[in-house]
Amino acid sequence: MKRYFPFFLILVILALTFVFPSIEYDKTVKSNFNTGDIAWMLMSTALVLIMTPGLAFFYGGMVNKKNVISTMLQSIVCMVIITVLWGIFGFSLAFGDSLGGIIGNPSTYFMMKGMLGNTSWKLAPTIPLLLFAMYQLKFAIITPALITGAFAERIRFNSYIIFLVLFSIFIFSPLAHATWHPDGVLFKLGVLDFAGGTVVHMSAGWAALASALYLKRRNEANHSPARITYVMIGTGLLWFGWFGFNAGSAFGANHLAVTALATSTTASAAAGVTWIFFDMLRGRKPSAMGTCIGAVVGLVAITPAAGFVSVPHSLAIGIISAVVSNLVVEWRTRTTIDDTLDVFPCHGVGGMVGMLLTGVFANQNVNPGNTTGDGLFFGHTHLFLIQLLALVATSIFSFFGSMLLLKITDMISPLRVSKEDEVLGLDISQHGEKL
Repeated sequence: MKRYFPFFLILVILALTFVFPSIEYDKTVKSNFNTGDIAWMLMSTALVLIMTPGLAFFYGGMVNKKNVISTMLQSIVCMVIITVLWGIFGFSLAFGDSLGGIIGNPSTYFMMKGMLGNTSWKLAPTIPLLLFAMYQLKFAIITPALITGAFAERIRFNSYIIFLVLFSIFIFSPLAHATWHPDGVLFKLGVLDFAGGTVVHMSAGWAALASALYLKRRNEANHSPARITYVMIGTGLLWFGWFGFNAGSAFGANHLAVTALATSTTASAAAGVTWIFFDMLRGRKPSAMGTCIGAVVGLVAITPAAGFVSVPHSLAIGIISAVVSNLVVEWRTRTTIDDTLDVFPCHGVGGMVGMLLTGVFANQNVNPGNTTGDGLFFGHTHLFLIQLLALVATSIFSFFGSMLLLKITDMISPLRVSKEDEVLGLDISQHGEKL
């Protein structure tokens, strides 16, 4: 029966496309659309999408040669599975009518109903609602893909698909709703997360730590990167796409988008150079791998702060995040935690540093839409405490929620490959392919 379940699922989805054709068009709604904003958001949507293939290269180059295809496919498959899920009810879970400020009503935009015409999202009134939904989809795609670096080289592909679906429904969607929906509990508290510090990076980072602990160590824990050139290509694609990730979160071609683009660039550069110098300070050679990891850590850390801080403070965020993540990577290597590609030290810790430093450096002069207040640097404690509360709550929810989902997945389909398949390599054992 298990063998035929995927085919049955496809038939159900096909049937839904006929039952719910999504043809509502409310002509009574007056359009406030701005063609410049629409053009920028179309571009931003494409930029964020390119980040997932970029992540595939970034991770794929770091693993052993016998696991490159499997690792890269774990990112790419998110593009097809999460897109279908999002179109059916995923967007509704994240941005539908609020159910207690924790999750959206899955029926609100079921099968993307009511999205044609002049309908728009209340916080992005100058672009069509459907464009907003497609933009947010790209965040939903890359978030579970980020986790894959933690359990690379030892997870069964079929089981991974189950986990990524469960994670998207029960971890990502509630966090997106709570943080970015006007009726969400974190939004109402005044939590500032411009582009995904809690929703994307912290959730993925804590899920990565849970995965590394649950799946335990690899049988062959030696680390021999297959293609460092892949890592460099992936870094370039990620940095390129991050302009859509952060600057696109302004939801328009405006001054805020320019600010987010500038702070993203400077934070990433500062983190990259800091990682190099910090390694040299400890007697290590400046490496291509370290430069790339540092640049990505800077992008992670600036994500929640991008539209709330100035350029000088973005430099500080990049420098601080690089040092902290570098130290956590060093600590992790001395433990029994086998986070294969250091997802938690880089994305989880980077996201947490970014969230806290948003509470330190946020300035209402940068973004008047910040109604919570200035940060600790300007003598105010309220925002910092709010950010700290969000950090703790998100960490607990993401870690323990992911651990539960891993257990459920393991009960449905064993998560780990056999020792023989692991030694053979996942490219051959899981996909019958090789470089």
